[in-house]
Amino acid sequence: HTMKVPLENFSKKGLFGSGKVAEIKGTIDKLRASGKPITRIFISKGVILGTQKRMLETIFNLPILDRYSMVIQILRLHATTAEAKLQVAMAEIPYIWGQTRPKNATMGKLDDLVLSDSQRILLSDREKKLKKALESIRGQRKLLRKKRQSRNFPIIAVVGYTNAGKTSLIKALTQEVTLQPKDQLFATLDVTAHSGHLPCKLEVIFMDTVGFMSDLPTELLECFISTLEDVMLADVIVHVHDVSHGNCTEQRKHVEITLRELVNKFGEAHALDNIINVGKKVDKLPEDQRAASTDLHLISSQTLEGVRDLLDAIEKIILARTNRSQITIRVPMGGQEISWLYKNATVVDTEADPEDSQYLMLHVVIADSTFQQFKHHFLKGRKSSG
Repeated sequence: HTMKVPLENFSKKGLFGSGKVAEIKGTIDKLRASGKPITRIFISKGVILGTQKRMLETIFNLPILDRYSMVIQILRLHATTAEAKLQVAMAEIPYIWGQTRPKNATMGKLDDLVLSDSQRILLSDREKKLKKALESIRGQRKLLRKKRQSRNFPIIAVVGYTNAGKTSLIKALTQEVTLQPKDQLFATLDVTAHSGHLPCKLEVIFMDTVGFMSDLPTELLECFISTLEDVMLADVIVHVHDVSHGNCTEQRKHVEITLRELVNKFGEAHALDNIINVGKKVDKLPEDQRAASTDLHLISSQTLEGVRDLLDAIEKIILARTNRSQITIRVPMGGQEISWLYKNATVVDTEADPEDSQYLMLHVVIADSTFQQFKHHFLKGRKSSG
């Protein structure tokens, strides 16, 4: 059951006025009388003060959840890896501190929650241990990034509001059959890497990231900062929009604001000019709304509509940002040049030289710096075409 309740301000001890509290309590009593089970009350506000929460729980005799605590519960359900569990545990610490009254604060009434000295020490110790563990994971991620960079794989980070369809898009782009998208909030908590190929056959890595959500305190985002670093270091950012959602425009604005906050957080000189906006679940969109979505690459993971056009757009940016070119190189049949190019570049196609059967024409995608190395090793004045 959903109720819209206007708020004059957020500082009232019971959050709502006495009349609204009575109205809500009357609705709860009616629902209970009709036999409908009521397990808790969710109030769509970022964080509710501890005193407000406990007063409402006493009045309604039900647990109260705000957006922060609701998200924590959802995250806990979906946390399966050690890293995700650490991040969720860390995200809970600031919330617990915020729900208590500082020990040296002016004495309040009985509904103020005060931690004992031993409880405060235990909570502080746990916070320090979690921070240390997350810093260690952040270091491990940096090592993994260096390994990926050393192998010279372009990175595409897929971002978006939670449940926008990021995982299903990656499945459509990579044709990875083992990926199982879920219609859930925060179904992805860990950044996961998925190998794929662009139309030019260049191998790339698609990074599936944790979803964003509006009206959440920055402390919650801080706990997932190690996973979001991958976004800032990507060659292309694919921003997925659920165009069938009624709040699609607001969700888009929130993700864009969060990306700008990440730029400030990491101090990166990032212009965010490598973003491709993708409209997902287009099969649920009326035809007139499709025509209005001119700034989006419209995609259907079900029919694969628009997938090739999106891959072409990604390829264009990847080649430009990584200084790669598609060229044709003439090499002798059986020469070391062939194995070198297969190892250090992407060989798209090979064909015999129509003018000399002792040579092959290799169509390759190659970084400018790698091509300079090739010329230094092999060409030495010999002509190449491309």
